[in-house]
Amino acid sequence: MALYLSSVWISLFLIAFTITVSISATAEESESKEFVVTLDHSNITDFVVKHKFIVVEFYAPWCGHCKKLAPEYEKAASILSTIDPTVVLAKIDASEEQNKVLASEFEIQGFPTLRILRYGGSVVEEYKGPRDAEGIVTYVKKQSGPASIEIISPEYANSVIDDENILVVGVFPEFSGDKFENFTTLAERLRADYEFGHTADAKLLPLGDSSSSGPLVRLFKPFDELFVDFQEFDMDALVKFVEETSIPTVTFFNKDPKHHAFVSKFFNSPNSKAMLFLNFSSEHFEAFKAKYHDLAQQYKGKDLSFLLGDVEASQGAFQYFGLKEEQVPLIIIQTNDGQNYLKPNVEPDQIASWVKDFKDGIVQPYKKSEPIPEVNNEPVKVVVADSLQDIVFNSGKNVLLEFYAPWCGHCKKLAPILDEVAASLQNDADVIIAKIDATANDIPHEIFDVQGYPTLYFKSSTGNVVLYDGERDRTKEDILDFIQKNRASVAKQESTKDEL
Repeated sequence: MALYLSSVWISLFLIAFTITVSISATAEESESKEFVVTLDHSNITDFVVKHKFIVVEFYAPWCGHCKKLAPEYEKAASILSTIDPTVVLAKIDASEEQNKVLASEFEIQGFPTLRILRYGGSVVEEYKGPRDAEGIVTYVKKQSGPASIEIISPEYANSVIDDENILVVGVFPEFSGDKFENFTTLAERLRADYEFGHTADAKLLPLGDSSSSGPLVRLFKPFDELFVDFQEFDMDALVKFVEETSIPTVTFFNKDPKHHAFVSKFFNSPNSKAMLFLNFSSEHFEAFKAKYHDLAQQYKGKDLSFLLGDVEASQGAFQYFGLKEEQVPLIIIQTNDGQNYLKPNVEPDQIASWVKDFKDGIVQPYKKSEPIPEVNNEPVKVVVADSLQDIVFNSGKNVLLEFYAPWCGHCKKLAPILDEVAASLQNDADVIIAKIDATANDIPHEIFDVQGYPTLYFKSSTGNVVLYDGERDRTKEDILDFIQKNRASVAKQESTKDEL
């Protein structure tokens, strides 16, 4: 499932006190000084409001990735403390109980997560930069500086226009007025994803009409038509123009890292997503590529984006969708409601008609499912996508269902506890304890909101679906208590039917 990137807008209203950082230190103190500022629930508000720009890392002491980042983050903080103006890097132990409310407010889903806080915390953005010291410094310096840089020479313009990045340039007769202000606001809003520049002389730009004095926005890109001009300055129109124009007609996905940023944009697009997977070294590659590009041009602006993926680089996608290499060449379309549509072993001339059938509602959804177990007599029953309806929804029983991932440590810790719960209820014919591998089976996300593993849901015999929330412990006693409080009587349900 595509994973979607979002901006978080939060106001912080916690009672706090002021951090005072000493700026005078002896040489010995300087050597041992920690440049990363430690924040928590008690001091974050007062500290943040004093800064136009800071970066905050949310971490957990036991997290291996956090331990790896720590020395790089500290080194970067040391370097950034010497620039003018200085840039502050901070950290919060989000595993501490008193800080969990902050982790929730900042939508922290894993560790380490870095957030950029601007203008006293009134704007919160996702940090999208590198995780090594040099990369952190470069990225943060760029993010903390002006959102748009004035282009004053052809050499500078050529230095920032390359074959990997998007550059958005505003051409204005003067750097003032509503349209220029809208452009600078656009640059601030989208600076994490794009490079921005502005100039009063279109002759300095390598492509496009050099005689134009503007105002206009010229977007340079390393694909398709290489540049596009736009002359509307309504903010929503500007954002839509940049977001849509910066996605290639066909996004390529292979092991070349220069494509990866565009793959991220592809998956962050609100459109339905068509993905054609084949072997790029195949003798039929050029035929597929030409037909697919023509099709993508035909559907441009019609809420359908196109990606062409090399099988060798797409193993993660194959695992996620439950695909097999013997199905290649294949095309799969994923809609925003999580439905997938598949055409395996497709020929170049079949793609257009199949996509038309999809748009016309003729193609049936494809469901990823493990095989239904031939033997399913363990205390905790195994559910797969193809047996979900029968075991969970149509059994007329009370069902506790665990959504797990095979690699998840917390799931492995919970497994023996669920075995004990199931053993305790083995003589209760009205209750089923079950589990489903959520990485190998499609699940109805409109019913089960699975954000992490393990996730437990309880479906009563009367059809009520309840999430086992994170406020409860996952002990045998707590789970049994939860079941007893939420179960319905199967016998009472049948009696009610008879009376009706």
